[in-house]
Amino acid sequence: MPGKGPWPGRDSELNPQVTDHKKNILSEEAFLILHSGEIPEVAYYGSIHYLTEDPEGPLLNIEPQDLMSLEEAVVQRYRTIILRDLTPGNRDRKIYRGLKRCAANWKRLVNFSDISDKRSINISSIRMEIAEALKDFLRQEIMDVSSGKRKTCVNCSYSVLTELAYGLGLSKDDLPARKKLKD
Repeated sequence: MPGKGPWPGRDSELNPQVTDHKKNILSEEAFLILHSGEIPEVAYYGSIHYLTEDPEGPLLNIEPQDLMSLEEAVVQRYRTIILRDLTPGNRDRKIYRGLKRCAANWKRLVNFSDISDKRSINISSIRMEIAEALKDFLRQEIMDVSSGKRKTCVNCSYSVLTELAYGLGLSKDDLPARKKLKD
C-alpha cells in the first residue's frame, strides 16, 4: 500500500529508526484491534486507513508483510469473542451474545482469512478449539435444560447451528444429543 508519509519507498533501509518506529506504530494498532469491538476487521481496515491515508496518521508506506500482526490481531479478537459466546458461564451475563452471533462471527472469521490469496492466515487450530468449545457448550446446555436448572439460551435455528458445526468440521454425529448424555 503506498503511503504518502515521510518514509515512502526504501528509507527504512537507510534509517533503522524508521523501521523501529513503524514496528511500534503497527504494534499499537494490533493492540487496538485485539481490544476492539464485535467486528474486528472494521478496526483492521480503520487501522490501515489511519496508518496510510489519514492526514492525522503517520502516513506510512505499508507492505503486505507489515500487516501480518494486524491480521493476527483480527483472528485473535474473533477467537476471543467466539469463545466468549461458547462459555456456559457467560450465558447469563451481559457480554453473552449467543450461538447466533457465534455462528455469524465464525463466518466473518472464515471470510476474513479467505479474503485474499496474499494472506497466510491459518485458522485450523482455532477451528479445532472452537469445535471442542461448541461441543462442550452444547453438552452443558443439554444437561442444564434437561435437569430443569435453566431455560435454553440457544437463540438460533437448528440449520444455523448445524451450519456452524459443519463449518467447524463437525458432523451431526459429533454433536451431543440428549440420548448420548444419558448413556
